[in-house]
Amino acid sequence: MNSHQEELLKHIYDYVSDKLKHVDAGHDLSHVLRVLHNAIHINGVEKANGFLVEAGALLHDITDEKLFDKSKAEHELHCFLHEIGLKDKEVLQIFEIINAVSFGSEFDKDRVLTPEQKVVRDADRLDALGAIGIARTFHYGGSKDRELFNPEIPPMAYQSTQEYRNSTSPTINHFYEKLLLLKDRMETEMGKELAKERHLFMEGFLKQFYSEIGHDGF
Repeated sequence: MNSHQEELLKHIYDYVSDKLKHVDAGHDLSHVLRVLHNAIHINGVEKANGFLVEAGALLHDITDEKLFDKSKAEHELHCFLHEIGLKDKEVLQIFEIINAVSFGSEFDKDRVLTPEQKVVRDADRLDALGAIGIARTFHYGGSKDRELFNPEIPPMAYQSTQEYRNSTSPTINHFYEKLLLLKDRMETEMGKELAKERHLFMEGFLKQFYSEIGHDGF
């Protein structure tokens, strides 16, 4: 990566830092920085375009419809990236990385991922696993007033992005509907390896959870 690209990343960091000032803790700047760290670590093996990987990691939540008005956020980001001097092709590539990261994009079976998209997708998914993933899951569930657990509401197998996004199921269900699926859906070899320990930690948590409430689990 050259000095000009490093300068661009500083501008992108400042943009992201400002935009995420008031979002929930599960998607705040600390989350973004963990994803960036994961992406750099994974890309040490994958050797994808470093600038695009880091830019995509920093910006991966900046147009998320859970956090922002999506069309407005996309327009603002498009203008910003051109203002700091990115070429049209680079802007397009960054948007493609952002759009490939969401778990909802799983339902697009025809999508072929670039190396950069694979790295950033895995980096973000790692932060949904393990201890930090559990913390983020219960934080989000609490912010939406979700039940912790309801034995009468089993986990669902979603068939579309919209179905997934519209879910209001209890927080424990999210482990089965998304989190426990991620280990086998990682795209890079490093991502798969890093996911194993975090996956096992979540399985241990669920075992303890059910033990404490006297339930056999789903």
